[in-house]
Amino acid sequence: MSVHGAVAEAAADPAPRTAAEAVVDVRGLTVRYGGRLVLDSVSLSVARGSVYALLGRNGVGKSSLLRCLLGQQKPTAGEARLFGRSAWRFRQSLMERVGYVPEEPDAPPELCARELVLFCGRLNVRWNEAAVIGRLERFLVPLQTPFRSLSKGQKSAVMLALALGHDPELLLLDDPTLGLDVVARRTVFGELIGELADRNTSVLVTTHDLAGVEGVADRVGILHANRLVLEGELEALKAEHGASLEEIFAAVAGERAGDAPQRDGSGARQ
Repeated sequence: MSVHGAVAEAAADPAPRTAAEAVVDVRGLTVRYGGRLVLDSVSLSVARGSVYALLGRNGVGKSSLLRCLLGQQKPTAGEARLFGRSAWRFRQSLMERVGYVPEEPDAPPELCARELVLFCGRLNVRWNEAAVIGRLERFLVPLQTPFRSLSKGQKSAVMLALALGHDPELLLLDDPTLGLDVVARRTVFGELIGELADRNTSVLVTTHDLAGVEGVADRVGILHANRLVLEGELEALKAEHGASLEEIFAAVAGERAGDAPQRDGSGARQ
């Protein structure tokens, strides 16, 4: 972005960047696809350096909320802000500060992990190639194997390593452990517990994997019937209800988290 462009952005949407600001700020977010309500006046925030887990069965709007934060979906009402700025209006500059891991790993199938690292390095001004390669080796991902030939767990590990390659301030994860085995799930959440906490990286993870996030998240929110029905500090909620996260979820949402997915009006997962 040019200097003039940055100045214009600041004038259009001033946003002080302090250590205490909310990295993610969602206010009254409503999303409709045609006549179908997908998110109904959802509000939440993610503090700098924290891990926020957004829970809910498939189809309640978790992925739609992430699309709004990525600037891919314009809200029907309300707003989604990153670092104090509109995700929809300032997507290009904001994405330089964000890493994203989609639910379904997506990369050119013929490229191997090492080639993907080099390719992404050419697209990012800031790129820590050595850290990405080191993370892939720690994940035991074969660097010369085409992406198409990797297991789903290895593909997810590649996506996580690439998402962290430009040292983002915020990491958005869309159900990153869906379909993974126990070892692969531990790899994903182990990375969140260790290195990201040390670097003060903020994380918003949408998931149905309640056991996985229970030892990771600082704060949780539960989506049910397209609304945020419960939110709070994880340990405080467990103490208040005298129950595990899974038991709280079952009581509040009345359903298991991993039921069959639903699709929105555009054909995308909600």
